[in-house]
Amino acid sequence: MKRGYADLPLHYGTVPAWLAQRMCLLGGAITEAIVQEYGKKVFLQKLSDPFWFQSLGCVLGMDWHSSGITTSVMNALKKSINQRSSELGIYICGGRGKSSRKTPDELMDVAYKTGLNGSELITHSKLAAKVDNTAVQDGFQLYLHSFVVTSEGDWSIIQQGMNPDEKMARRYHWLSSNIKSFTETPHSFIYGKNQGQILNLTDQNAKQTKEGILSLTRENPDKLMKEISLLMPEHHEVLQKDVNLKRLGAALVLAHETDVSSIESLLLLKGVGPRTLQSLTLVSEVIHGTPSRFSDPARFSFAHGGKDGHPFPVPTNIYDETIEIFDIALHKSRLGEKDKSEALKNLSKVSQQMENNFIPDYQLKDWIHKERKDSWKYGGKTVLGDAVKNTDNSKIITQTRFNPKSKKIDKDQLSLF
Repeated sequence: MKRGYADLPLHYGTVPAWLAQRMCLLGGAITEAIVQEYGKKVFLQKLSDPFWFQSLGCVLGMDWHSSGITTSVMNALKKSINQRSSELGIYICGGRGKSSRKTPDELMDVAYKTGLNGSELITHSKLAAKVDNTAVQDGFQLYLHSFVVTSEGDWSIIQQGMNPDEKMARRYHWLSSNIKSFTETPHSFIYGKNQGQILNLTDQNAKQTKEGILSLTRENPDKLMKEISLLMPEHHEVLQKDVNLKRLGAALVLAHETDVSSIESLLLLKGVGPRTLQSLTLVSEVIHGTPSRFSDPARFSFAHGGKDGHPFPVPTNIYDETIEIFDIALHKSRLGEKDKSEALKNLSKVSQQMENNFIPDYQLKDWIHKERKDSWKYGGKTVLGDAVKNTDNSKIITQTRFNPKSKKIDKDQLSLF
């Protein structure tokens, strides 16, 4: 069962080491919190939701709308989770380019450790790649394939394709639950910008054209697919239209205008500064929020900004404090002391309760300006360097984009398997 697509502007560049390390730590903490509270299947369900995945990338401090979220988030999760796979019961295989071609070997290694059927997992991995790269010909060529599997054999697949002509990337999400066939309507629904006529040989109406999935590409299109998408915009700056101001405003009011000591369920967070509380509230929602809460992923960039400075530089001091607080809560929770983790969970609940009577009375650009102005206080960083006191931190560069004049695709970005 595939959960959807997300269309993202192509961005190129690297994640600086100072951010990559923090993404690993916080990504691992978020994963463990979800597994502890809801179980491994729920974690896979969240991964298969393109809106939640985008929100996770935003709360981890990546560029809020770019294709780079996919690679950076999966790299961070693979490094953090695989160090503790035997404990968490979750294994991440594959990755971008050359790493994707290591997926079969890595799955066999997981099978050896867990007793799962390695050959079956490899077949699922290859078929999912073939469906998105061959059976559904939508103009995007795969260059990233990540296979996330639990010790029980449940899995989720995240893969990404590139369309250099459109200067866009498309991320595909799969979930193993209730899957009946890879070759006949495996998608529960499809997200993506309408591309006009595309070849969809997995549709049930295409039965007469099918001799087997590998031979299907010789046939003509039988189905015009209507697509619904998470389509991220081209603009780098976060605009008011990109954010649900009622949701964000409630989180900001909770963090900056509410006496936490007056809320019994949050007493254990007393002493945490307002700016850290802002980040904790948004991270809490990524862990505990329901699917309907992630329709505006840009909102979660107000936890830790973005490496290109949109909506503001990454506040590394706040980021580190957030990681530390979650690490302490998780450690205590493992020992049976869940008071602190419950307090963090209640942050998202209290914020949602505040939304009921909250009326936004501010301009998003004013809040962004304040964050940039104060960035130096919180160890603000971008790919250009550190935020400096009394300078205009609003002048933020954007990452180099795909060059439309160049039609070259690196050999590591060729189709899988």
